[in-house]
Parts: sequence; structure tokens; C-alpha cells
Amino acid sequence: MKQAKPRPDSSGAAARLAKVIARSGLCSRREAERWILQHRVEVNGELVLSPALNVTEADKIVVDGSPLPRAEPVRLWRYHKVKGTIATNSDPEGRTTLFETLPANLPRVISVGRLDINTEGLLLLTNDGTLARYLELPETGWIRRYRVRAKGSVDKEQLADLKKGITIDGIDYGSIAATLDRKQGQNIWLTMGIREGRNREIKNIATYLGLQVNRLIRISFGPFQLGDLKPGDVEEVHTKILSEQLGKKKSRELTLDISANRSSASPSSGKKSRPRPRLGPRKSRTK
Repeated sequence: MKQAKPRPDSSGAAARLAKVIARSGLCSRREAERWILQHRVEVNGELVLSPALNVTEADKIVVDGSPLPRAEPVRLWRYHKVKGTIATNSDPEGRTTLFETLPANLPRVISVGRLDINTEGLLLLTNDGTLARYLELPETGWIRRYRVRAKGSVDKEQLADLKKGITIDGIDYGSIAATLDRKQGQNIWLTMGIREGRNREIKNIATYLGLQVNRLIRISFGPFQLGDLKPGDVEEVHTKILSEQLGKKKSRELTLDISANRSSASPSSGKKSRPRPRLGPRKSRTK
């Protein structure tokens, strides 16, 4: 099979191949780049070996032997992840993934970041890989807040010191906002806010403080709150609200249709489910 060669952007309508794949909702842009390097993508019948390829609407893109889905309008949902579900598309151990429990009326979606199997609470879902990647970036500046129940004790001075940032096992963590809410027997409840999405970040910080986490709930991601969303339920974020939070520039880049008023914006129970289509392997990132 012929190999597609990188070509310059000769048209204002051209865009990087990985960005176009992400825009279709199949995966994030970073994952699309990996898929290309894994020789899973063809353009106009030619195998693509490098992400450094610009494409236009006229190009025929095939991923894993199937034509690239047509890009749908960008959408975002709030989902209340249940403890015990895996935030990946498939699990070699056969454990339940959250994508297998989503409502049947939901289109193909990917998660914004990850929550591990024992973490519950707010998880954002989107049908657009470019939006997912943007929201995950620390540069976006959105704070992720968690309610943390842990065994042990900590004083206010220790929590105040976290604002300066800490280093754990050679890894630098940025400023952490933490408050002690209450004590409950041998446990304490904390609220912690971080701007990054490092692997097991909250649990690592708690261990650094001498605490043992036994419950972890994400209550917000940037401006979006878990609120009274019940476990397993999903609710669409109105496009106008999403646009206001992203700003005009990013909204234009994502071609958000702020005139869209979707009736599916009301909460839907995750109990009415169907098997979710596999979107490709994704590694779990945990908190």
C-alpha cells in the first residue's frame, strides 16, 4: 500500500489529520496521533505514517478500515460516575466500563480526563476529541474540586502549606487548595482543589499528609458542578452555556452552534443502557 506523504497547508480549509480525527469524536487529538503512528489511518487509500499531514474535506479518511464518521455538532454532558466502574472503553479483566452503562440515547462519546474505579462523582463527556483535549490541559486553568474522606488527622497549617505546591517522589505538584470540613469518627472530610490531572494526584497528596483515602468524590470541573445529579445520571450542558465558559475565540474554533436547543438536556438515567461502541484503547488516568 502506498504511503501518504506530509504536505503543506495550501488551503485555509486544511487542518492537521489528528485534529480532524479528534473532531469526529472518535478519540482525543493525542490519541489520534498515536493511532497514526500505529499505522491505523489511511488517507485517500494511502497509509499515513506521520501526524504531520494536512487534510481537507475532500480527502477520504479511514480509521481501522472504517470511514471517518462525519463530525457532529460539539456537545458536552455532565455525568455522575458510579464507584466501581472503569473510565475506559474496554477492560481486559472484564470489569464494567462506564461506557457500557450510559443511556441508550447518548451518541458516541469520550471522557474528559479520567476517574479511577473507586472514585465517584462528576465526569465530563463529549463527542468531540478536540474539546476533550482542551479541557484536560492544565493551561485551560479550570480547577477540579474533590470531596475527600480519609482516615487520619491533619492540621490547618499542613493544608495551608499545600498552596505553595509540593514535591512527592520527584514530581512537582502545583498549588493545591485544601480545607478541613469536619471530623467523623476516625475519618476526616476535606475539600481539595487542583488544576492539573496527574495520575492519582489526590491520593498521592493525601498519603503525603499521612492520610488514607477511603472515599473520593469529584464535585466540580471548572465551572461545571456535580450538583444534585444522581449516580449514573447524565445531563447535557446547553451549548450557549458551554460557549460562554469557553469564550468567543475557542467557541469559533470549535464551531459551536449556540442556537441549538436540545430536548435531551434533561437528566437521563444510566440504567437504560446499551453496549457502547468501542472507540479504541485508552489508558486509565486516576485521581
